[in-house]
Amino acid sequence: MLQVFLSAFITLFLVIDPPGCAPIYAGLVSEASSAQQRRMAVKAVLIAAAILLVFALFGEQLLGALHIQLNSFRIAGGVMLFLIALEMVFEKRTQRREERAEKIRATPEIEDVSVFPMAMPMLAGPGAIASIMLLMARAHGTEATMAILAALAAVMALTLVALLAAVPLMKLFGQDVETVVTRLLGVLLAALAIQFVIDGIRGSFL
Repeated sequence: MLQVFLSAFITLFLVIDPPGCAPIYAGLVSEASSAQQRRMAVKAVLIAAAILLVFALFGEQLLGALHIQLNSFRIAGGVMLFLIALEMVFEKRTQRREERAEKIRATPEIEDVSVFPMAMPMLAGPGAIASIMLLMARAHGTEATMAILAALAAVMALTLVALLAAVPLMKLFGQDVETVVTRLLGVLLAALAIQFVIDGIRGSFL
C-alpha cells in the first residue's frame, strides 16, 4: 500500500503543483489582510479537496453513465497530463496562471479569490480531476482506495501550507528556484503521463 500511496502522492503533487500555485496566490491576495489571506487559503483548499473527492468517489459511475471505457479515459487523461507536463517544462503553465491572476487583479470588485481562480481551475483543474479518476480506476480493494485518498489529503495539506506561507516563501526562494522546480516536476509528470497512455493501450488491445 505504501507504493500505491507514493505513486498517487507524486502524481497529484505534480499536477496540483503547490509550489507553482503559491506565488500566484501571493500575488492575488497581496492587498488583503493576513486574516483574509488565511481565510481564503483555507477556503480554496477545502473547496478543491471537496471537488476532487467527489470525482474520486463517483468518477467511475460518471464514466459508466456516459458509456466511456476506463482504458479510453486512461489514454485521454494521459495525453492531457502530458500536455500539462510540456507546459510546465516550457513555462507556459505558469505564464497562463499569471495571466489569469492579472485579469482577477484588474477587477477590483472581485476580492475573494478562493473559489475562482484558486479552488478551480488552479487547484482542482481538469488535470487534477483526470488524475484522481485515473488513480481510483487503478485501485484494487479498499486498502488501495484509502491509500489514494490519504495521498490526496496529504497533497491538499501541503497545498494549504504552501498557500499560507506563500508570501514568506516568495521572499525566501525567489522566482528562479520556482522555475527550476517547475521544470523538474514537468519532466516527471511527462513520464507518468506516458505510463497512463501505455496502460490504456495495453488494456484496450491486449
